[in-house]
Amino acid sequence: MLEEHVVIARPRTLLTAVRPETQRHLYEFYDQLRDADPCVWDRALNAWVVTSHELVSAAAGDPRLSSVRWSDPDGVEDDLRQVASVLSSTMLYRDALEHTRLRKAAGRTFTARSVEALRAPITAAVDEIIDRVLPSGTMDVVADLAVPLPFNAICALIHVPEADRAQMLSWSNDVAVAFGNARLTPDEKAAADRGMSGMVGYFDSLIDRPEALLQPGALSRDETIANTVLLLLAGHETTTHYLGNAVLALLQHPDQAKLLATSPSVMPTAVEELLRWDSPLQVILRRATTDLTFGGKDIAAGQTILLVTGAANRDPAAFPSPHTLDLARNGPARHVAFGHGPHFCLGSSLARLEGEIVLGALLTRLPALRLSQPGLAWRPSLNFRGLDQLTISWDV
Repeated sequence: MLEEHVVIARPRTLLTAVRPETQRHLYEFYDQLRDADPCVWDRALNAWVVTSHELVSAAAGDPRLSSVRWSDPDGVEDDLRQVASVLSSTMLYRDALEHTRLRKAAGRTFTARSVEALRAPITAAVDEIIDRVLPSGTMDVVADLAVPLPFNAICALIHVPEADRAQMLSWSNDVAVAFGNARLTPDEKAAADRGMSGMVGYFDSLIDRPEALLQPGALSRDETIANTVLLLLAGHETTTHYLGNAVLALLQHPDQAKLLATSPSVMPTAVEELLRWDSPLQVILRRATTDLTFGGKDIAAGQTILLVTGAANRDPAAFPSPHTLDLARNGPARHVAFGHGPHFCLGSSLARLEGEIVLGALLTRLPALRLSQPGLAWRPSLNFRGLDQLTISWDV
């Protein structure tokens, strides 16, 4: 299904992307930004906006561009100081040797063997969810499946007891708003601060247990707590969005859904194509550590560069017919839904596994699967793309 051609009036700032009318035609909007200039100064955001696949990939691996988001967390406003302080101690916002050290400590959790060991329990969890909703003929993919499945999977990995998970999810949701939004209301800032306080206090009591995922040793206690918080946040937030986006894409492209249902061997490429098609992570932030020339532009030390991965994944220079969903797509270019370079997503293999299991189960167990809600609404975030609700139905 080709997207309706829509021209977004005067696309001068990336901030336009959070408007509901733009979100409905987001990739047309990105095309206009990229066609105008793939590396452009955005006055409203006080940042460079990069939208081509070539430049996004190059910037993500450029050692002159730093992942450090807050150079001085203590200087952040009161309501967000703890959020900034904790996240600044994570691998996500560290560079070079510090990033490598932190990533190595967490990387043992996501070996091929450890992830594959999760196949059976994740499959059982998906079957349990489908068994519960099957007689009703309808479900909200987001609330019933895409939220609880990855959240419970990551909680199991870091040994959060089931009795504590509802509170943990509430804290996580509040922090995630700050994670993916530079413009917060006072209430959102206060909620993010409370959520981070709750998570830090909880994991401070958890990490001394023998079964804790990360333990002080190679990492300091604060680093251990911070990176456990990160694994929880990153381990479910983007996967939740990916699952919802992927199911929607299949519902909107019944020919591709039929291909996947009748040719299971297509699943590995289908998972990658669905990540490219509607990426859960849309923007990555970098900051120049020195004066440099990039994308034909002179960038000053300290300036922010926003890498629009969603735009890069629909770049016709990298992907032929980028606005065509092709679950059997093969080609030389790789999508950047998981980032690129040293900060490539640590949990990508787990997200792929969850996508494979969920899509396979829905297509085989729910006959005549169809979309059954009149309108769609995405969360108003530059960083993440995810649905608030996705109601589907099937024949009972």
